[in-house]
Amino acid sequence: MLAYIVRRLFAVVVMLLVVTLVTLSIFFLIPKMTGSDPAAMFVGKQADPASIEGIRQKLGLDEPILVQFWHFVSGIFVGRDYTGGGDTIHCAMPCFGYSFRTEQDVWTMLVDAFPVTLSMVIGAAALWLILGVSTGVISALKRGTIIDRAAMITALAGVSLPIFFTAMLAMLVFRTQLKWVDASYTPITESFTGWFGGLLLPWVTLAFLYAAMYARLTRATMLEVLGEDYIRTARAKGLSEPVVLGKHAMRSTMTPILTIFGMDLGALVGGAILTETAFSLHGLGGLAIKGVSERDLPLILAVTLITAACVVIANLVVDLLYAVIDPRVRLA
Repeated sequence: MLAYIVRRLFAVVVMLLVVTLVTLSIFFLIPKMTGSDPAAMFVGKQADPASIEGIRQKLGLDEPILVQFWHFVSGIFVGRDYTGGGDTIHCAMPCFGYSFRTEQDVWTMLVDAFPVTLSMVIGAAALWLILGVSTGVISALKRGTIIDRAAMITALAGVSLPIFFTAMLAMLVFRTQLKWVDASYTPITESFTGWFGGLLLPWVTLAFLYAAMYARLTRATMLEVLGEDYIRTARAKGLSEPVVLGKHAMRSTMTPILTIFGMDLGALVGGAILTETAFSLHGLGGLAIKGVSERDLPLILAVTLITAACVVIANLVVDLLYAVIDPRVRLA
């Protein structure tokens, strides 16, 4: 087990380095492909060539791509010095650089935005996992009944409706008509009720989409598992139905669900862009849009790296849980 974890962690580090290098390469090729210069965009249209060149040197854009890559990666672990105009600015570790547009420390921007996205995703994930799996199991056990048909019709609607439409509908019903909740973010350390109430609407919006997909997946997997020989053997041995379902059927059913859950959770932590935009929440999704629209390289690199790290770590945790949930799985 320990050797497996070490190998996977090494693979995680390599993959994050590759993601960083690819992102940096794309940004490095933008001026050549589009004719635009990030340094010129930074100082404005009326700047003279000397000013543009000074900014290019200050931001390190005049260096080869591998040198920029080394400065970025080493800055995360040991910090980095920025020199320009005769002044030297030290960026303490973990240093993701300074925003080209706002000249703010990118790490500070991440620290401010990450709790918003993390809170939204964790609450929504718990909600959609509970509702989706339970609905799928009930639908499989009641196959062909009115309960099964109603659940699958609702799930089909949840999968089909765009998330921005669901968000607007939720705001219309709960905020405008019922005067029930209003989407906002309050740190959980300040007020649990404010944190819970402010994020309830985004949770419901996100959970409706994902619970629908998980319900359909759970139903299909559960129906397949219930037809397996070992389930019939367990029933023939006289085991009670709750034991057959809980101890045997659910373990096999949860394996593919955990796989999808790990990918969904990691990707959403990287930025649930549509949901954050619809509810005006300032999380990683907003930073991603801001970085791409303004071609802000440090911001793009930081959000991309955080997103990739969340995805691979979530998948590593899921792989380790396989052996716990399904005894047929062994980690070598």
